[in-house]
Amino acid sequence: MKSIEIKVQIHVFDVEELSESDRQLVERAKAMTQTSYSPYSEFRVGAALQLADGRVFAGSNQENAAYPVGSCAERTAFFYAQASAPDVAPVAIAIAAFTNGRYLEKPVSPCGMCRQALLEAETRYGTPIRVLLYGSNGVYVAQSMRDLLPLTFDGSEMA
Repeated sequence: MKSIEIKVQIHVFDVEELSESDRQLVERAKAMTQTSYSPYSEFRVGAALQLADGRVFAGSNQENAAYPVGSCAERTAFFYAQASAPDVAPVAIAIAAFTNGRYLEKPVSPCGMCRQALLEAETRYGTPIRVLLYGSNGVYVAQSMRDLLPLTFDGSEMA
């Protein structure tokens, strides 16, 4: 038997320790939680995606009566950016969640579909996407989406 050890380093920052650019990205994600349409789960998620040219595209989760069919905040922001600027690489995404009248203390992490979509962008552009996960007790920062999905399926397996 062989074994594979996977180590991922996630840094935890207080919001005040983040760069101004990262703080603004986190604040935009937090603000986007308030545009969520989530009458079924009442779990509001906001995301802000920064492109290599500095532009920021934001989104929030959108539910419907065929719950859980809908769109996550991360993919909403990502697809909006891709439709608007398909030739510009995404370089960072901030994610925040709000429920029961408050932001979560512990950061929320993207679902598998969002991880896969963002990982595909990393592969396509050859550029890592830094991930900032906001929680009121700290911001988790990963240097790449690959850190959140280490055993990847990136399409090369289909060649």
